[in-house]
Amino acid sequence: MAAEIVSATMGVVNPLIGKLTELLGEEYRKLTGVRRQAMFLKDELSSMKALLDKLELVDKLDPQAKDWRDHVREMSYDMENCIDDFMHDLEGADGKKGFVRKMAQRLRRLGRRHQIANQIEELKIRAIEENARRQRYKIDDSIHSSSTVVAVDPRVSAIYEAAANLVGIDGPREELVSWLTNSERKLKVVSIVGFVGLGKTTLAKQVYEKIGGQFDCKAFISVSQKPNMPSLLNGLGLDLGIGIGEDSRARKVPYIIRRLREYLTHKRYLIVVDDLWDPPTWDILRCVFAEGGNGNTVIVTTRVDVVACRASHEHDGHIYRMKPLNNEDSKRLFFGRVFRSEDSCAPQYEEVSTQILKKCGGLPLAIITISSLLASRQAKSRSDWESIMKSLGTNFATDPTLEGMKNILNLSYMHLPPRLRACFLYLGLHPEDREIRRDDLARQWVAEGFVSSVPELDLEDVAKSYFNELINRSLIQPAETIYGEVTSCRVHDMILDLILSKCAEENFMHTAHSYGEMEKMHSCKYKVRRLSLNLSAGGATPGSTLATGLSQVRSFAQFGESIYAPPLESFKHVRVLVFEVPGERSKLGAICHLFQLRYLKVSADSVELPADIRGLVHLKTLEMNCWSEPKISSDIVHLPNLFNLRLPYGTGLPEGIRNMTSIRTLRCSSMEKSLVEDITGLGELTNLRNLCLSGGSLTVEGVDALVSSIGKLRDLRQLYLGCRLKGYNDQLGSLPDPPSRLEALNLGNWLFYVVPKWIGGLRDLMWLSLNVDDLSSHELRILGELPSLVRAYLSVSRIPKDKIVVGSGSFPVLEHISLDSDEDVAAYLRFEAGAMRSLRVLAIRYTVEGWSGCTPDGMEHLLCLEQVNVRVYGTPTTEQVAPDVSSAYSKALEVHPRRPTFALER
Repeated sequence: MAAEIVSATMGVVNPLIGKLTELLGEEYRKLTGVRRQAMFLKDELSSMKALLDKLELVDKLDPQAKDWRDHVREMSYDMENCIDDFMHDLEGADGKKGFVRKMAQRLRRLGRRHQIANQIEELKIRAIEENARRQRYKIDDSIHSSSTVVAVDPRVSAIYEAAANLVGIDGPREELVSWLTNSERKLKVVSIVGFVGLGKTTLAKQVYEKIGGQFDCKAFISVSQKPNMPSLLNGLGLDLGIGIGEDSRARKVPYIIRRLREYLTHKRYLIVVDDLWDPPTWDILRCVFAEGGNGNTVIVTTRVDVVACRASHEHDGHIYRMKPLNNEDSKRLFFGRVFRSEDSCAPQYEEVSTQILKKCGGLPLAIITISSLLASRQAKSRSDWESIMKSLGTNFATDPTLEGMKNILNLSYMHLPPRLRACFLYLGLHPEDREIRRDDLARQWVAEGFVSSVPELDLEDVAKSYFNELINRSLIQPAETIYGEVTSCRVHDMILDLILSKCAEENFMHTAHSYGEMEKMHSCKYKVRRLSLNLSAGGATPGSTLATGLSQVRSFAQFGESIYAPPLESFKHVRVLVFEVPGERSKLGAICHLFQLRYLKVSADSVELPADIRGLVHLKTLEMNCWSEPKISSDIVHLPNLFNLRLPYGTGLPEGIRNMTSIRTLRCSSMEKSLVEDITGLGELTNLRNLCLSGGSLTVEGVDALVSSIGKLRDLRQLYLGCRLKGYNDQLGSLPDPPSRLEALNLGNWLFYVVPKWIGGLRDLMWLSLNVDDLSSHELRILGELPSLVRAYLSVSRIPKDKIVVGSGSFPVLEHISLDSDEDVAAYLRFEAGAMRSLRVLAIRYTVEGWSGCTPDGMEHLLCLEQVNVRVYGTPTTEQVAPDVSSAYSKALEVHPRRPTFALER
């Protein structure tokens, strides 16, 4: 079954159809009048949905089609809100179904049912009107006429850019040339991957020109988002000098591939495949590239990490990851375009130039486009520059001189699968230059209904796969990695401008940085559905009518220092609430009335929850990042659907936590304040997948209760224990029946005599942090047999006097290992041939006093080793031993076939 489209429009239509279907269920069979109306609306919307799905795939909509789509979207929002109100009234304030008949009788007495029926009747009339408009304006026909305008390929200018005009390309070009000009004769495939606008095409073209003369034939082809494969392959043939022919066979892919392979088999060729979008296209193209043993070379450029890995992996090739320009190169490129001199800038422009370059973030495409804009307009005064700098975000979507950049960025957006578009636009909720947590995004997307269900997968896991896909497409940039996974991201300013322009175009979200901007929302064509405020302290307070204008908001986020926040009770249909504000002002008494609330995050000095929150029956995520004494309702343990809970600092486990059986993620940073009874109650939370507990030392009874509880959590995947019993922890070391599905285990704050034997049974463990008193070859062998371990951080108190041998075949997939000891662990470490065959990074840390002058034996056997990091600390100063450490390791690594890099941290 194909995944449902979840775009900005379909993100509301699909859930609405689901709720109308629910009204047709057995639970509501007594409400015959409402069921008839629901049946009619469902049929009408299902008919519209078929057309809306098609419209989402059109690059540029006809104005009438766009207007019709927008009206249907807004109508669907209003319908869903009406139905939510209706179902909430039926279910009652406590959210318990089963009282439908009694509540329906009460509604009949109070006249509420009549009122709701009138509202649905009005919505029915709107649906009829929209279907009539669809017929009257022939909206269906617009699908075939909306994409007839063809724009110039925005990559053309990069292909023909003169080398003399390029900045910061010499190093990357020479590195790629060195990879491609070695003596090996087998086919080489090198992928260049990176964020939009980093200069992938330009770099590929420069390498192509530099080494092209060494080949018998060469070709440079650009792949479109939806390539016509016969045309693409015929174009490749023309570049290579092959005439495929003009008969019917020339339109058949197998025939063209056979002709190309026959020609290339005895040639030495260089082919650049530029802007490759997906693996299936590569799977066809690679059939062309005959091995031949002639030193053939293929260069692939792509924004998508998966494509780069697929292309290079099959031929043991390299992946070159593009990086933004550094500050100096950014200035050279900018000044060279504006002033025709790479190292001169008039003093009056220095400050504003710095601000413009910060917004460009080292992106050559952005720097070139904006500097060309400044040069072409011949801006004469500082105020002209400042005006352009301030208007970059708004003009980005409309100014014709920025059309080239808009087209390039828009390519990535239009190529997004519809299921990702609403998720991508939702990034606009977060302020500029903000690091955004993956888990926050995933849970917010789920709360908004943007995530399509996948059989046997949790919605949050599906949402995380969406996040990974946006990373792979280079639309967001990875920021932090924990447990081997990217756990946060950043959004480039230019991408954020694209997002905000699309949000405005589709009435998806509004952002405001001042009270004046908030007041202007009254004049918007459509109701505000999502709102992000980033207000500074001071200034006038918005008018009292603002709350009325925001009654339809579904997501609300507030950042910054302003003490103002719209009254929460006005957000009747809100699903997501985010407060990231300093100061003691997060009083959330009104949230008990927000019956649709699914996600609440508060980062403030303090937070005060109302005493009665049992009515929040849909709440799935509650995060409180607070430092002052918080006021937490005892009702928290009775929330029936709470999946994710982060307790504020200074709060232990809530009393009665054993009742929170739906919890999957739990974070508590003050475990020393928890009752032993509640620590024992953790064992009844059998749905727990992620458990993070920290704080002061526990009592012996508390540790016993904790160890017992952990043994009962059979579905646990990630476990971090920062709280501990002082001294050695025999209780946890002898855990009789550990959770067998653990993937990440952080016990770095616990001290064990030896490696606990139960760790050796964790077949899914990928990430481990462990602190042991004694590490011998036997202890290391326990860890070396873990089949899935990718990263290991080991802290060792004492080193045995005999060698610690890492045997052949041990640590089969380990990529990173860190060894930390006061003594010189390196002097006792020996790697046998075949050990750690996937290791890329070896990190060693010890004191100055521990340095013995030795390095690990057998590092040359670590065939994938790329980097060795050594950190020396303590007194006397590290400067006294730094030259000796560097010399010893550099000499030891000289015999390594890959010549790994060495770094000494002081």
